[in-house]
Amino acid sequence: MKAALIAQKFDVAGQLVTVEATGEGNVNDTYLAVFRTTFSEERFILQRINIRVFPRPEYIMENMRVVTEHVHHRLEEEAERSDRIWQLPRIIPAKDKQDFVIDGDGDYWRAISLIASAHSYQQVQSIEHAHEAGFVLGHFQRVISDIPVDTLHDTLEGFHITPRYFAQLDASLDDPEGQARLKSSREAERCYRFIEARRDWCSVLEQARERGEICLRPVHGDPKISNIMIDDATGKGTCIVDLDTVKPGLIHYDFGDCLRSCCNPAGEEVLDLSRVYFDTDLCEAIVKGYMSHAKDFLTDADRYYLFDAVRLIAFELGLRFFADYIAGDVYFKTRYDGQNLNRARVQLKLAESIETREKLIRGILEGG
Repeated sequence: MKAALIAQKFDVAGQLVTVEATGEGNVNDTYLAVFRTTFSEERFILQRINIRVFPRPEYIMENMRVVTEHVHHRLEEEAERSDRIWQLPRIIPAKDKQDFVIDGDGDYWRAISLIASAHSYQQVQSIEHAHEAGFVLGHFQRVISDIPVDTLHDTLEGFHITPRYFAQLDASLDDPEGQARLKSSREAERCYRFIEARRDWCSVLEQARERGEICLRPVHGDPKISNIMIDDATGKGTCIVDLDTVKPGLIHYDFGDCLRSCCNPAGEEVLDLSRVYFDTDLCEAIVKGYMSHAKDFLTDADRYYLFDAVRLIAFELGLRFFADYIAGDVYFKTRYDGQNLNRARVQLKLAESIETREKLIRGILEGG
């Protein structure tokens, strides 16, 4: 097994016991490796980086090195003033001192420490869990806020630049097959009308950045609930994992994506759209937790655009699913024909719910 051979190339004490695929994550191949000595055991995460998604794996690792070293230093400085023990994975170097191993096929592998005695969840479990999700995201953004953005690579160029996804949709609709998929159902045509009506608005955050009202900062890039680790002993958030998408960006994208993923109790794959809505109770809990830390680095202009971020990210994901459906399902994995269309319907219904509850959500944001 290649993973077992690769695991032994990293600087870990003891002998390899087992390497098992975990099945976690949608991008990289992930394994749990176990090493033992006569008196101890070490477990760590072994991953093969998906070079189709991340064509420059060395950039991912350089970003991870910058962020983890910076954050570990900050956590140690603040440890005595904290209400919990914060954690963040560390890079386990290879035996040749590099941050990765390249196999004979040119694939990049990396090893990172396992966050012990903590678990994540696919969905929000309670109001308290929602609060911790916001608290963890706010804390992470605060401790990385002073990292100069020019020290980080942009590992996913164009990610969350909503107008670019419109360009992809337009290109697919120029193709006869794309037109055929659009006209294949009334639901597809309805989605397209909803999306097209918001074409001019979708540049709201990028235009604010171009005007200098908001600026690029280090961001996590994928702060969904399944990346928030909760301490088994205390029930408090202990860290955010999956640092592949850390890059320069707008913090609004992190904020909006966290709320998008947490505040739809029905989830992304539900078939009954009547169950899809934006839960403002969960929103309020997340915002309260987030603002505990974010108040230290948010400007007035940052706060002004927070509602737009919540609305935009749900809309953007709906647009991406729809564009992929029109293109013939070339990006997102699907299990059945029309799955991306249904995913688009869910996200667009969520965006519509956010629009309907705008006054209430803005009130929560202002109160936070």
